[in-house]
This record gives sequence, C-alpha cells and structure tokens, in this order.
Amino acid sequence: MGQTKTEQFTKADIELAALAKAMAHPARVAILRILLERRACICGDIVEELPLSQSTVSQHLKELKEAGLIQGDIDGKKVCYCINEQTWKQAQQLLDAFFADYTSCGSSCC
Repeated sequence: MGQTKTEQFTKADIELAALAKAMAHPARVAILRILLERRACICGDIVEELPLSQSTVSQHLKELKEAGLIQGDIDGKKVCYCINEQTWKQAQQLLDAFFADYTSCGSSCC
C-alpha cells in the first residue's frame, strides 16, 4: 500500500477529517444524538432505539470510541457510553473554525 501524505496537511485538517470520518454514517449520527439526549446509555438501550443488530451497533460504537467522540465504562457485562466532552468540544471548535473560513462570493462563483 502506498504512503499517505497526511504529514503534508495541518494538524487541524487531519483531526477534522478523522472526526468527520467517524461521524460519516447515519447510524453513528443517530447514536450521538441518543447519547446527547440521554447523557449516557447502555449499549442494549441504543440497540432498542435503532433498526440495527446488536453487533452492528457495537461496531459503530467502536468507531466512535476510537475517534474519541464517546467513552464507555464497563459495569459488569454492560457498557455505559457517553459523549467524551473534551473531544466533543474540540470537534465543535474545529468545525466552527472550518465554517468560519467561508465568505460569500456573491454571484461570481461558478
């Protein structure tokens, strides 16, 4: 496999891309919405809310956790997930800065 050239991009761009990739599935967005609404949730409760199997939900939770958007605490056989506040704020700042860079070009664009 060829080398990626991510080292040629800014740290902010690399971080934003990783977070966007983690959120780039509607099931993951739905999981994040559930966690935002409930503040914390057991995996089984999330499965009940989505039209997906437990194994599929677990895979999406794994992706979100690896990206740092959520965190989970093991309580016996259950895992309770919640938003990782530090990463969530970082994602918000990265997205705010990204969108703030836009200035309208009026009708002269494409």
